[in-house]
Amino acid sequence: MDRDRDTTGRARNARPRDGLGRPLPYGSSGVERQPEGIPRTPAESLAEAQQLLDDGLPFHAHEVLEDAWKTAPEEERELWRGLAQVAVGLTHAARGNTSGAAALIKRGADNIGPYEAHPPHGIDIAGVRQWALAPSGTPRLQV
Repeated sequence: MDRDRDTTGRARNARPRDGLGRPLPYGSSGVERQPEGIPRTPAESLAEAQQLLDDGLPFHAHEVLEDAWKTAPEEERELWRGLAQVAVGLTHAARGNTSGAAALIKRGADNIGPYEAHPPHGIDIAGVRQWALAPSGTPRLQV
């Protein structure tokens, strides 16, 4: 089967996915993916990502945070990128890839570190970093 393409010709995999974002065979029923390119405020992105983490859907939280990263002002891009990396690290952990999970979660913690002194949008940067550097549960993005 040819690769799925969007209206601009960019490759898009339309295969259904499981709750951890793994592709399933065409025709399978999967977990609905987060729509891409949805404009959200930072508060909306954080609330939606947090709810998805709470629901055990870190891959979907990563997609929301990735959207925020792609549309954030330059001075906040590393913040959103780091949060997305933490979420995708959780995805790898849930898939059983512990070494990949640890690397991504640490990278995410490193990327959000510069925001710790003046955390934007009420994000508990110190708390997320503390969790990420000594994992023991699901991080809270909001205060």
